[in-house]
Amino acid sequence: MLVDSAAPSDHVGRGSADRARARSLRRRVFLIGGVSAVLIVALVGTLWFSPLMSVKRVEYVGDGMLSSEEVLAQAGIQEGTPLLRVDTAAAAQRVAGIPRVAEARVRREYPSTVQVSVTERIPVVFFDSPEGTHLMDATGVDYAIEPPPFGVVRLVTPTPGRDDHATQAALGVLEALPESVRFQVSEVAAPTISSVSATLVDGRVVVWGSVDDSERKSAVLSVLLTQPGQIFDVSSPQLPTVK
Repeated sequence: MLVDSAAPSDHVGRGSADRARARSLRRRVFLIGGVSAVLIVALVGTLWFSPLMSVKRVEYVGDGMLSSEEVLAQAGIQEGTPLLRVDTAAAAQRVAGIPRVAEARVRREYPSTVQVSVTERIPVVFFDSPEGTHLMDATGVDYAIEPPPFGVVRLVTPTPGRDDHATQAALGVLEALPESVRFQVSEVAAPTISSVSATLVDGRVVVWGSVDDSERKSAVLSVLLTQPGQIFDVSSPQLPTVK
């Protein structure tokens, strides 16, 4: 029986043609890729150095006490700077250096705007000093000397500060208090890290002790405060007392 088959010269011819087409395709791909790379570099260079996409407006977003003038001056972004050359990270870091700023963000908004957003610190406690009344946020940052807003709790510790263990214990206890109780606190005192107490606006005193077992202490206190008394001691939540 006869079987048709291609001649060896036909196989060789087709193989050569295929290789030629492959080489031609690779050349076209390389050429297109090279041209694209050149165009991208040219475009980036144009945007980097030319005023075509330069900063025309620097916008401030914030709802606290800081003024736009103060924040934008600290950001140091000049109008007319090509947008791609604005170092947003460095600008945000400069703004974050303002004591009242908890978080700062700087971003480009194409084609010609830079937006500076600020979240200000929220005062949680204050403490008195010869210089005046210091405001402190929930992390213990002392960021301003000014009268405390209504509802901010007085902090009493030997050496108030972010790195002070007694200060951190007082802030931890304040955070651990039941929400309904926390809004009644006028003063939190921490002579040591294991002897934290809170005085309520009606004069009642909550003896908390250390921050250990705070979840259980909080649950016990919610029940304990329904009873008459002046001193509510949950430092040992297994044996709470009322006096």
